[in-house]
Amino acid sequence: MELQESDLSQKKGGSPEQQNINEPDTLIETLEDLKEKGYTYDFNLTAHALETHKDDGVRLALSPDDFTIVNVFRFEGMSNPSDSSILYAIESSDGLKGTLVSSYSMYSDAMSNEMIKKLDTRSSIIGFNPDDVAQ
Repeated sequence: MELQESDLSQKKGGSPEQQNINEPDTLIETLEDLKEKGYTYDFNLTAHALETHKDDGVRLALSPDDFTIVNVFRFEGMSNPSDSSILYAIESSDGLKGTLVSSYSMYSDAMSNEMIKKLDTRSSIIGFNPDDVAQ
């Protein structure tokens, strides 16, 4: 599965003919859309892993080798370009699907080189096709 990126802020800036009115255009709308598609877990970023709590309450930690980034969505603040965030649609190797929301400045936190490399979208983005997000 290839990593895909959606730059919704750029899509909103085009002419009305180029915009898809059915496409979510805010972080909250995109999170809700992904939740409907089965991305129900909320991941938290640690220095070496992504963490979440499973339905049974057990804490699960995913190392960079344990998950795949299925899609990436970027959102830019309207009044302040530094008020930006990235939404990752993530699937674990055992099929657990969820999301991670982070600011562009997340790399300022102490993280392992493996986590930085896994979450760095600059070199691995292909393009965006909304149908590629698993349903």
